[in-house]
Amino acid sequence: MILCLEGMLNKMNYEEIVQPQEFRVENVFKGMEYVVPIYQRNYAWTKDEIEQLLNDINDVPEGFMGKYYLGSLIVNQLGANVFEVIDGQQRLTTLFLLLSFLNSDSVNKNSLRFEAREKSNRTLNGIDAIKNTTEELEKEPWYSIEIIEGYSVIRKYFDGKDNRYISKFRKKLDNVTIIRVQVPKDIDLNHYFEIMNTRGEQLELHEIVKAKIIGAIKTGNIITETDKKDKMIAATIWDACAQMDKYVQMSFSVDKRKKLFGEKDWDTFKCESFDDIRTAFIDEKYTDENSFTLRSKLLNPTKSDGAKDGKDDEGNERFESIITFPNFILQVNEAMNVSEADNDAGLDDKRFIELLKKRWSSKDKALEFIYCLLKYRYLFDRFIIKREYVGQYKVEGKWSLQRLEMYRDCRGAQKPSYKATLGIIGNESDAEEYESNDNNRLRLLQSCMRITYTSPKTMYWIARVIAATNEGKDGKSIIRLLEKYCCTKVNNADYKNRTGFAIDRIVFTYLDYILCRDNATEFKDFQFQFRTSIEHFFPQHPINGENTVDEKNRNSFGNLALITVSANSKFSNMLPIHKVEQYKDVIEQSPKLMRMKKMLDENGRVWDDSMVAKHNDDMLDLLEREINQHMDGVMIFINEDKNDNRSGNTSNA
Repeated sequence: MILCLEGMLNKMNYEEIVQPQEFRVENVFKGMEYVVPIYQRNYAWTKDEIEQLLNDINDVPEGFMGKYYLGSLIVNQLGANVFEVIDGQQRLTTLFLLLSFLNSDSVNKNSLRFEAREKSNRTLNGIDAIKNTTEELEKEPWYSIEIIEGYSVIRKYFDGKDNRYISKFRKKLDNVTIIRVQVPKDIDLNHYFEIMNTRGEQLELHEIVKAKIIGAIKTGNIITETDKKDKMIAATIWDACAQMDKYVQMSFSVDKRKKLFGEKDWDTFKCESFDDIRTAFIDEKYTDENSFTLRSKLLNPTKSDGAKDGKDDEGNERFESIITFPNFILQVNEAMNVSEADNDAGLDDKRFIELLKKRWSSKDKALEFIYCLLKYRYLFDRFIIKREYVGQYKVEGKWSLQRLEMYRDCRGAQKPSYKATLGIIGNESDAEEYESNDNNRLRLLQSCMRITYTSPKTMYWIARVIAATNEGKDGKSIIRLLEKYCCTKVNNADYKNRTGFAIDRIVFTYLDYILCRDNATEFKDFQFQFRTSIEHFFPQHPINGENTVDEKNRNSFGNLALITVSANSKFSNMLPIHKVEQYKDVIEQSPKLMRMKKMLDENGRVWDDSMVAKHNDDMLDLLEREINQHMDGVMIFINEDKNDNRSGNTSNA
């Protein structure tokens, strides 16, 4: 992490700024000495943080030849290859302990030391004595218990692993990269550290990318007046797009809003290139180009070009994006080169800088990316669901698929209004408006996918939607695209042959979507929730030993539904009849479960083997018919999807 400072570097020359350097994890120590100053806290990472770092490294795919970014380190140079650690000492100390455990020759007793902390230094030096033993350092008063326990966590992580596993782990380290940032000479380090610990304003990888992209906007080796203005425009657009929890129009001043998105409705983006965007900023004054370099990020926090008077922000806080801005940047990068095959690796934040480096390879590439960032953000706001907190949903929120348009209130003031993206039923004279069937269908389908693929790395469907809308595809086409995508996932999940906890989450969620789509009246109030727990309608271990469903059938798809963890806990080992009587709200978490309740009522309140078999056959037939309808689309993707990491699998929490 790189800290944003205010006013501390104003008198320093640009040449004094040492550009960030990339190091493989082992090379960051090789021939280097790091000193942790006395004003830093003791080593404090626990099992959770240490294992998270180890898991991050272990996530590197075998055979991967690129770079995985593990974070950054801020240092102050004290002498030749001697650096004072300003930020990142917890990670650095953990990496030292890891490399010590792995017997790396890149670390030695001089690689890392703590200023005026002899216990810590004595312990680091003594680590070498227990590398190949099962004993811990003696926990005497002159040793650091925190460092001993940290090393023990690492050792236990590899307990029971053979040499082949450890060798693979070491191989992955070759691709793990850390960024070292060096502060300028003569900086007031006490002030620096104070701000770092009180303000918490940090420059992350996406802000480094911003600096590199804006830095690439120059004509050859010189920076023209046009370049300076383009840098200002690019920085303004970047900062506006970074505000993910409001519609992008509302992140610009009213004047810019009209020029970029239409004076009449704020809902039209007609810019065909960066040249058109430049025209919208024709009257804008620019500041010195250094304001948009990495150095500037050390000088000043990011400021937005949002509405200045605050009157246009009405309703902005009611929305919540389903992804973060760094993930959105990767989504834009993917959408610019989208293919039919899933490419979850393209959304891997550990490869953030590597994935984007071509975007600052030239001025034209940089301007193209800034243009796409704004255009795709406009499309994202229009065609990708958000979480909306308004009215009766102010606390829990609801899934929303709306576009922004301008209207004038009774006083003639311009205000933002939110309408269903794919149209509404009704007109201005109606007391109430309703979203169209297509809008409801697309909103339901996207919320199905959102609650299924919760990791940012598995939300590649967003890039597909953005790319398709950029090509002018309409709502019905987007629905077909996503239905084909889901059918691919269901088909590849081997849904006919899986039972119990081996059934992928997408099989349950997409089935619920189909039931809602085809029975809109029956399930008109259904909203997808984040559900991860497989429910056995007839319990695996019934309380009273009742046996209307044979044990071998209890893991059948016909006896299962997907609900929340807390709901599963409520159900416990209750019989089906008691579940439907006492927990109607839980039953309504799943249309599939609601169908099972209906069957129970129609069968004299008895749930038995015949009911399980019938429901199983009905639901599998429904999925098969759906997949057959989209078979052309499935065949396009199916071979590329064989190696899916099955991140949508469920477990009984």
